Amino acid sequence: MVLYDYELSADCYAVRLLAALLRLDLALVPVAFYPAREHEGAAFRRINPKGSLPALVDGDMTLTETGAILAHLAARGDANGHWLPQERLAPVLEWLGFAARLGASAGLARLHDGFMLPADIGQARREAEACFRYLDAHLWFAEAAGQDWLCPGARPTIADIACFPHVMLAEEGGIERIHYPAIRRWLDRVRSLPGFIGMPGIFVPAPVPARAGG
Repeated sequence: MVLYDYELSADCYAVRLLAALLRLDLALVPVAFYPAREHEGAAFRRINPKGSLPALVDGDMTLTETGAILAHLAARGDANGHWLPQERLAPVLEWLGFAARLGASAGLARLHDGFMLPADIGQARREAEACFRYLDAHLWFAEAAGQDWLCPGARPTIADIACFPHVMLAEEGGIERIHYPAIRRWLDRVRSLPGFIGMPGIFVPAPVPARAGG
């Protein structure tokens, strides 16, 4: 599988992260999003006419929506169906839609501040804060019911991976996480998953030192 990738893209990172968690090999083809805007050029549009990232090519199939790519990776690399559980498919898809809302608000604010993308920054931040309030409340009630993840169940799903980067990188767009304790705890849980990888702005947690003595 070939991933057309930009290292600083939140959505590209979500794809790389799930592949790492599933131990799937991806061939990465860097696309210079900023400032070169290579994704808008004719060469890349032959791969993805929409000119958006990420784009995944697997044989004769090309996928250009992050949620679809994550679902494809889960189908390819998770024989047990933990990451895309059929019995929880509807809530997973619901949260994939929420991830798109995060991208259009917190993600857009980050692109505005860091990549000079034109945007109504006030509106983007207001929408991001509304998303964060909803997400924090959802996670708080989930924790009260003994649940750690966005969807009911003992394991994370692709919904957690889709939402995680935009939330984790939101401070680069002026949205602070300090007011959202349940979100911060959830972020820590994602970062503690075996096989977790980082990107610029998202760091792998340092290992906890072993206690001396017995």
